[in-house]
Amino acid sequence: MALPIIVKWGGQEYSVTTLSEDDTVLDLKQFLKTLTGVLPERQKLLGLKVKGKPAENDVKLGALKLKPNTKIMMMGTREESLEDVLGPPPDNDDVVNDFDIEDEVVEVENREENLLKISRRVKEYKVEILNPPREGKKLLVLDVDYTLFDHRSCAETGVELMRPYLHEFLTSAYEDYDIVIWSATNMKWIEAKMKELGVSTNANYKITFMLDSAAMITVHTPRRGLIDVKPLGVIWGKFSEFYSKKNTIMFDDIGRNFLMNPQNGLKVRYNFICYAHIIWNM
Repeated sequence: MALPIIVKWGGQEYSVTTLSEDDTVLDLKQFLKTLTGVLPERQKLLGLKVKGKPAENDVKLGALKLKPNTKIMMMGTREESLEDVLGPPPDNDDVVNDFDIEDEVVEVENREENLLKISRRVKEYKVEILNPPREGKKLLVLDVDYTLFDHRSCAETGVELMRPYLHEFLTSAYEDYDIVIWSATNMKWIEAKMKELGVSTNANYKITFMLDSAAMITVHTPRRGLIDVKPLGVIWGKFSEFYSKKNTIMFDDIGRNFLMNPQNGLKVRYNFICYAHIIWNM
């Protein structure tokens, strides 16, 4: 059942109507990120408490006993400069960079609650098609940070951070693949980065569409707790006449992003200079 909430931030009120009692506080924060640009880790939601204590990210909204259209206040600051986004993330020992997918995929991939979240994204997430899907083409889904950008470099500009031979790679891949960009950030930053790299304006290939963090879902794993993943089922559900498990591959530097579709993911190493049609000949 839907649980409408009104969030006040920056002198404005934001109506949240797409979440249910089964969604978590983290799901709410992810949704607010799409509305405000404030990253979940920078958000402080006042008034969400369980037994007198601030609600943790894994608490379900239904446990908060909120009345419909309850008003809560959010505190937090969003990044306002592209320079902040292009830079490497802060060191954090608590961040899990990767784990062995095989150990937990059975626990997560077919769980009903996760499949329902994918169905909801298929229904509600709006995809802006930049170039129409092409009949008979496979699908290549690319992450941005640490995949197209090499943040471990000592370079200072977006162009210098670009992976070697990026445009040659995309030009070659485009012969056999429709290309989709999917990053766990806000869409405006994705657009800015693609413009900075010259990806969105290159005459030798075209981007079919781009997805941001709002297309991701949060899943619970026995060993790692709550994590965000990129379920390719969102794309397959929206474009079933073009793409499926049989013709899709995703490149990402974080293996856990493949948790809902482990057979379609290829983890990018830091010396990544390869071509999709060479690596995976379907």
